[in-house]
This record gives sequence, C-alpha cells and structure tokens, in this order.
Amino acid sequence: MPRAASRGGAAAGSPSRAQDGGEDDGGLQNDTSHMSFEELLELQSQVGTKAYKQLVTGSSTKKQSSRPPVPKACVADKHRPLEMSAKVRVPFLRQVVPVSKKVARDPRFDDLSGEYNPEVFDKTYQFLDDIRAREKELVKKQLKKRRSGEEHEKLQQLLQRMEQQEMAQKERKRQQELRLALKQERRAQAQQGHRPYFLKKSEQRQLVLAEKFKELKRSKKLESFLSRKRRRNAGKDRRHLPLSKE
Repeated sequence: MPRAASRGGAAAGSPSRAQDGGEDDGGLQNDTSHMSFEELLELQSQVGTKAYKQLVTGSSTKKQSSRPPVPKACVADKHRPLEMSAKVRVPFLRQVVPVSKKVARDPRFDDLSGEYNPEVFDKTYQFLDDIRAREKELVKKQLKKRRSGEEHEKLQQLLQRMEQQEMAQKERKRQQELRLALKQERRAQAQQGHRPYFLKKSEQRQLVLAEKFKELKRSKKLESFLSRKRRRNAGKDRRHLPLSKE
C-alpha cells in the first residue's frame, strides 16, 4: 500500500509540475514513459483527457504552425517564361513552339487554280511535245546499240510505252477537235435562228468511232484493227461459256 500511494503521489505531482512550468515537455514525456498503464489511466482521470494528451505529447495549448510564412509571389517581369513545378509530371509530347499545320492542296480540285481548259492547256505546254520527240529518238538510238540483254528489254518497254502515250494523246486531240467543230456548228445554227441541238454522249461516241474508222481506212490499218478486235471479243466470249464436262 505505501508503494501504491507513492505511485499515486508521483502521478498526482507530475501534472502539477507540468502546470507550474517546473519541468519542460521533454522531462514530462520521460516521466510518463516509465509509468504503467494503470498509472496513465489514473492520471487521465485526474487531469482530463485534453490535458492528458497535452502532457503526453508535449504540445502547447496554442497551435503553432511548423511551416514558415510563405512570402507573396512578386512578378518581376510579365514577359518572362512561366516556371513549371517539379512536382507536376511533364507530358512526353508537348508543343514547345506553335507550328502552323500544313494543308495539302490539290490543284485539280481547288478553285484557286481556275477551270481546266484543254485548248489553253495544250497551247501553254506545247513545248512538251518537242521534248517527248527528242527523248523518243534518243531511246531508239540506244536501242540500236544494245541488241540483246536486260537493258534491251527495258528500252523496248520504254519505247512501247512512249508510243502508246503518243497515240493516246493524238486520239485525245482528235476528239477535242471533233467537239470543237460540233460546238462551232451549233453556234452557227443558233446565229441563223435555228434551235440548237445538243448531242448525247452515246451519239458523240459514235461520231468519234466513225472518225476513227475513217482514219484507219486512210492509213490502211483497218483490217489489222478489226482482226485484233475480233480476237479480243472472242476471248471475252470464251470466258462466259460454260466449262465442258468430259
């Protein structure tokens, strides 16, 4: 019993010393660290829960902030670059310098290029015909030097492609001349007071085909053209025939 009373006296004396300011917070924490659980409960019942927490933790009644006061940010120059915080993750792809997006423009479908006029186009780029003719003559000379081999085959294919392009260009010019003649004829009829008549596309194709037959007949190539046409049509018809069952 005397030992318990001494414990109680020590427990009762400790808060009085803490309130009187005889010992600092570190000494009070050392005193309570050696007390048993029963003594701590008795101390809490005597001084109260709030005072007990202050005694144990050593915190003062006034709340003091551990952080120093942050000075107000002062912008020295408004044109200086912004500082990015190191705590914020910088994105992997970011736009450092604004770049204007390039927009592709197709002159065939753009109104800025104007309307396509075949007559004006042929007159403007008429010099290309002379360049193609010179290139064709150069290919022919190189073809004569190389009689066989892989280079000979490449030159032969190049010459054949150039001839096909030349024939297609002549055919396009022939159709263009025919359309121009029909347009002039309709214009003359309209000036005479007649009602203009516009040919259908099928009728225009028939006129073009008739002119082509006349040209082949004059050049004596009509028979070879018709024979190739027959063989081509026969091959098409043969593909549509049913397979023979043996």
